[in-house]
Amino acid sequence: MPLGKLEHGQQRAMLIGAASIAAKRRIRSKTIVSLEGTMEKQQILNQLQECGVVAVVRADSEEQAMKIADACIKGGVKGIEITFTVPGAADIIKALTQKYSPEEMIVGAGTVLDAETARTAILAGANYIVSPCLDVATVKMCLRYQIACMPGAMTIKEAVECMEAGADIVKIFPGNLFGPKIIKAIKGPIPQMKMMPTGGVNAENCAEWIKAGAVAVGAGSDLTAGAKTGDYESITEIGKKMVAAVKAAREGK
Repeated sequence: MPLGKLEHGQQRAMLIGAASIAAKRRIRSKTIVSLEGTMEKQQILNQLQECGVVAVVRADSEEQAMKIADACIKGGVKGIEITFTVPGAADIIKALTQKYSPEEMIVGAGTVLDAETARTAILAGANYIVSPCLDVATVKMCLRYQIACMPGAMTIKEAVECMEAGADIVKIFPGNLFGPKIIKAIKGPIPQMKMMPTGGVNAENCAEWIKAGAVAVGAGSDLTAGAKTGDYESITEIGKKMVAAVKAAREGK
């Protein structure tokens, strides 16, 4: 029936319906465009494990966070976790993914507490999501977009629950409460679990974590403390030491 012959109410309903469909298509299109260029999840996981060190970036500003990331890259630390305690975290993630290719820097989001934050990070370009604890809805969001997910755990029960929910790597946090021995202890009954400790990991002990069975280590203030005084060169130097220590540990040295 021609639009002109329809009742006013019917015309209005048809126009609203068409507008709604168009809006949904635009949203879907934006989502697809936002995810273009994102590396396959397994490639991301392989690169993170190959480098072996993930820098946990906490900063007072976007500028400071960018400088920390730049210093880490110079030191060979390719894994950069921008935590959502940093002001403008999503904008920093977007800026880094535009500045560096996925082969140069693997940008992820940290301190992600819920699915809404995870989606914000993913659409900004994050290649992996790290959480201090398990939030099932966050893991589901990552699975929906096929983004690597690393929820945190403190006990074997929590670690197994992370695996069951669909975690790719279990973040052992805070690592300094247990030391490398917890990796070996969990690997005994659950050898298939992939773990990455964060908290108290530094250039002096990162090799011990790798030898105990960790697939990678996350380093925060022990790596990035120099940023507080503007000493970004120290971040680069510590990064070099950590990457070298991880490599040596894997080679059995």
